Amino acid sequence: MPPLVTMEILLHAKGFQHLAIPDIVRALYKGYRTMPPQYFSNYESMKQDFKLEVPEYFNFAKDVMDQWTKIEKAGKRSPNPAFWWIDGNGEEVRWSFEELGSLSKKFANTLTEACALQRGDRVILILPRIPEWWLANLACLRTGTVLITGPTQLTQKDILYRLQSSRAKCIITDDVLAPAVDAIIPKCETLRSKLIVSQNSREGWGNLKEMMRHASDSHTCVKTKHNEPMAIYFTSGTSGSPKMTEHSQGSFGIGLSINGRFWLDLTPSDVMWNTSDTGWAKSAWSSVFSPWIQGACVFAHYLPRFEPTSIMQTLSKFPITVFCSAPTAYRMLIQNDMTSYNFKSLKHCVSAGEPMNPEVTEHWRNQTGLDIYEGYGQTETVLICGNFKGMKIKPGSMGKPTPMFDVKDNPSKTASTIRGHFYITGDKGYMDEDGYFWFVARLDDIILSSGYRIGPFEVESALIEHPAVMESAVVSSPDPIRGEVVKAFIVLNADYKSCDEEQLKKEIQEHVKKLTAPYKYPRKVEFIHELPKTVSGKIKRNELRKKEWGTI
Repeated sequence: MPPLVTMEILLHAKGFQHLAIPDIVRALYKGYRTMPPQYFSNYESMKQDFKLEVPEYFNFAKDVMDQWTKIEKAGKRSPNPAFWWIDGNGEEVRWSFEELGSLSKKFANTLTEACALQRGDRVILILPRIPEWWLANLACLRTGTVLITGPTQLTQKDILYRLQSSRAKCIITDDVLAPAVDAIIPKCETLRSKLIVSQNSREGWGNLKEMMRHASDSHTCVKTKHNEPMAIYFTSGTSGSPKMTEHSQGSFGIGLSINGRFWLDLTPSDVMWNTSDTGWAKSAWSSVFSPWIQGACVFAHYLPRFEPTSIMQTLSKFPITVFCSAPTAYRMLIQNDMTSYNFKSLKHCVSAGEPMNPEVTEHWRNQTGLDIYEGYGQTETVLICGNFKGMKIKPGSMGKPTPMFDVKDNPSKTASTIRGHFYITGDKGYMDEDGYFWFVARLDDIILSSGYRIGPFEVESALIEHPAVMESAVVSSPDPIRGEVVKAFIVLNADYKSCDEEQLKKEIQEHVKKLTAPYKYPRKVEFIHELPKTVSGKIKRNELRKKEWGTI
């Protein structure tokens, strides 16, 4: 194996002005023509054919979604819906691009008129996989408000941190989290509007469904420059609380054409299902921008939790052609009997979020006849490396680099990742003799579990609030299903050293679940007498992690 090196991703000196406007959008401007699927028998042709140009003004809702509406009304698009949602209990929603446009304009008018939001104001959106989540994305684009999504597992403390850090003026959520928001209102000086997606009314909240019923669907989209702020995503860091990563109107609205056309291989005839949590940037990648840039149908399943049987039933019952999920999901799926299921429409499978085990890829291929095309990117980027149709797949490799992109982030944090014209990803990997990249590990202590990024500091901060914990260190630990999980090494206070260890472990785990999002709790706990430390007193997490992974 070649020596490990820091993977450096090229960042153009003039930034986003070098990013290409996608072919399909260019086609929309000049009159529609169907773009063929991408089969890259020659990898170099992909880079050569990628044209570098970008308009000064760009808004995804106006320049892509509304253009598809025109194409659809002219009868020049396949009869696929633009959006197809099911709840698993027989309820379905199918919207055309025209219907998406009309409803999102009603939503946009609700934001600007009833909530008095202005261009640049920040909106926090915490909803499960329900249709209103997609409408909120489009409404914020139309109004120029900056969208901040969050997973539904956030605790009261998590929500408070996001509201205070972002200085958001509006929050949109449901019955489940509304009480948590109400409890922290006195500490949120900038929050002005609260919208709830519910069949019932709640004091102090605007009922979104009711407000949209009375809103007009006549709305003029704001004229935004390609580099204006569009969205902010909170991403876990090695130390401290989650950091804000900002994306511009163009970085996702145009930049994700790389994903949609080159990696997902989408056309207007495709039905794309991505299982990502609505709180993460990956949902923007594969549940909003990438498929709709290509005019494909976005498929969504409510699924409050991942259920392998429900996933396989859905892939069998509905005409899903492109499926995207984390390696953890594929690992869970292949553990079930797949012989009674027929994924008759499925033709392309992709995965991202963590490295894929070659054994899983092989098992999936044996069961379905389909390869899994891995991709690699970060919250701060679009697709960095990927496997594309026509390329030889090397199981376990993230493929080859895609065309370049720009990143918007906290200036001081961004500065620490720049080396000349290169953006340092913070990941270790190597490139083989054929130009394929292979992921090895994070340079920092970030834990990647089931596609979720978890910072050790967040978990350690919750642990120390338990009276039994004197100090702790949190690291990743290998897991056959999730890839890696959170493990906590804990030094107990003297009064608790005689307690029943198994009972205490469960109590501490439940304690962390209450203080942080449940996916962050330590699934493994080990009590030790002392933590390894440097001469200056810093905890040697690296030593603990290496021990867990058997590398020392």
